[in-house]
Amino acid sequence: MKFKAFGLAALLLAAGATGSALAQQGTLDKIRGSGTITIGHRDASIPFSYLDDKQQPVGFAMDLCARVVDAVRAHLKMPNLKVAMQPVTSATRIPLLANGTIDLECGSTTNNTERQKQIAYTMTHFLTASRFISKKSDNLTRIADLKGKTVVSTSGTTNIRQVVEANAAQNLGMNVVPAKDHAEAFLMVDTGRAVAFVMDDVLLAGLAANHANPGLWQISSEAFSLPEPYGIMLRRDDPAFKKVVDDAMTAIYKSGEAAKLYAKWFQSPIPPRGINLNLPMTPALRNQFANPSDSPDPAAYK
Repeated sequence: MKFKAFGLAALLLAAGATGSALAQQGTLDKIRGSGTITIGHRDASIPFSYLDDKQQPVGFAMDLCARVVDAVRAHLKMPNLKVAMQPVTSATRIPLLANGTIDLECGSTTNNTERQKQIAYTMTHFLTASRFISKKSDNLTRIADLKGKTVVSTSGTTNIRQVVEANAAQNLGMNVVPAKDHAEAFLMVDTGRAVAFVMDDVLLAGLAANHANPGLWQISSEAFSLPEPYGIMLRRDDPAFKKVVDDAMTAIYKSGEAAKLYAKWFQSPIPPRGINLNLPMTPALRNQFANPSDSPDPAAYK
């Protein structure tokens, strides 16, 4: 089935009927019958799922999915199982999964209770939180260090709401300034008009890595929010396939391989430009790898 043949509305309509048929057939039977497993990937979710200079999908989530595919091959005793790649967007990823176009969505999709009404997730592979970036020379690592200082965040985001709430709750006396976008907010810190920019930590890491002097920056150890879990999506109501995927992910985590893949994508130069995000693994994610969970509840990852 080709995505070009469908508009988003058609995909949503098709998802219901096709999803019911898939629930009866099961993903493993579908894969066995077609001889192919189809992976949904993003084109610019660095470093989770994106296109390299050869226009091939790469990334942390893609590497995890490759290990899952190996587990499916072994489970089905199909060493020659083919892998098809299907690009997806934020708007199409769930419909394309529900209607059977893709079997796994490998990217940076937040696992939450609302989405779990439509699809399922395997074990969480990343936790993002609202932190702040500042210049190392300012020696700001904790929220209390921002007391009385000018702080910027992007207008209309949950991040600016979180910093405003923390400012009031902790009586910090910060001057919280809204910026029109992430680039403007980061520039304000770069030019000294603010001491810190509050945003999702993985986005902050990307901004620092793309700066002319990446070593100038540090991301706070303390967060303004609970962690938000990212997970690989699969269809709901398919316990047989979910068990194969969950067991594969648990094995990756327990063996230490996930930590090595994390170092590859978050603490080493990555294609196509050789940029290093320099984003250390958080204690919460380290605990998640030691005790794998597919929970959508941020409180489960404290």
